[in-house]
Amino acid sequence: MKKRVVIVGSGFGGLNCAVGLSHSDCDVVLIDKENHFLFQPLLYQVATAGLSPADIAWPIRSLLRKQKNVTVLMDRVTHIDTAMKTVRHEHGSEPYDALVIATGATHSFFGHDDWEVRSQGLKTLDDATRLRTRVLTAFEEAELTMTDTGRTAWLTFVIVGGGPTGVELAGSLAELSKRTMAAEFRRMDPAQARILLIEATEILSAYPADLREAARHSLHKLGVEVLEKTTVTAVTDDGVEIASGPVRAKNVIWAAGVTASPAATWLSAGHDRSGRVIVDDHCRVPDKEGVFVIGDVAAFSTADGKGLPGVAQVAMQQGRYVARLIEGKERGAFRYKDLGTMATIGRSSAVAVVGGRHFRGFVAWMMWSGLHIWTLLTAQSRILVFVQWAWAYFTFWRGARLITRKP
Repeated sequence: MKKRVVIVGSGFGGLNCAVGLSHSDCDVVLIDKENHFLFQPLLYQVATAGLSPADIAWPIRSLLRKQKNVTVLMDRVTHIDTAMKTVRHEHGSEPYDALVIATGATHSFFGHDDWEVRSQGLKTLDDATRLRTRVLTAFEEAELTMTDTGRTAWLTFVIVGGGPTGVELAGSLAELSKRTMAAEFRRMDPAQARILLIEATEILSAYPADLREAARHSLHKLGVEVLEKTTVTAVTDDGVEIASGPVRAKNVIWAAGVTASPAATWLSAGHDRSGRVIVDDHCRVPDKEGVFVIGDVAAFSTADGKGLPGVAQVAMQQGRYVARLIEGKERGAFRYKDLGTMATIGRSSAVAVVGGRHFRGFVAWMMWSGLHIWTLLTAQSRILVFVQWAWAYFTFWRGARLITRKP
């Protein structure tokens, strides 16, 4: 009898696990509440009108259409019964011999849930298109507003969180306002947009000190105000509150902190402060037979006790590893191979750590661009993104500036 594998979540981890089982003697059921795989590292490009949603997202069924042993279900998981080995979703239930949970993480507002409705996050395709609409609408409202105070509020963008997402958003917003849209308005100057990047510690805190300084320098050249060691104490209808006083802004973008999906609750399993399920060195949940948790929803401790970063490469490698475990082709513990970390800060500038070497500026940007184009899933997307980035590099043009609904 064939082994039945249920995978919950079709992100980097879940999709790589499903593909890894393509030649196995297993029946695979992949469940996700969305019908598409999303290339999250480029979400900010959609949010700032650099790319269209279809450039970074693809239907799951299309990606797996040739894999006959996979059944795709678009549904929401509601409960997992580990005793009966059953996954329940809104339209039924699925028995399993092996269960892989790869449901990722979402925003954490550190106990201030009311901040969520007053700010805009960036984790899903809906988030990106909503943020794009808010950003573009802000410039339109500034053009309509007749008072300097009102116009300043519309043209102030506050980004909370100085990790890679926050840094990349800040750089892209600065270029959008100061270059792309500079000559398109008559009553106001988009270049007067004020972009604040607020971080409670230091920007890109996981990067070496010299690369953090290079990032600060690049952001400064773009006109971004970087406020480090600054804590946001409130998000209001008028902007944010920090120690030095209120910052009036119509646009607050949240890029600080993450919390895991409710997998720990489903499994009644041990978890860390971020809600990530504690797993052993084989990505298994202790005392839960046949249950694996991977990617951002897993708390995996390395030999040095530092844990793993919440990046796509971790989820991809764990997905392929668990597929080999399920097939019986792997017995050793999971070992993460660090292929490097990168962050871009606008046009022609980035920072990267690859093989222990530090790169910055144009060289790092070329490395970042090449890696992201190469890791897109389809040849069509690689060609389209390459052409759009090449065109944008020489012209500063962004063609996805569509407002399809009022924010």
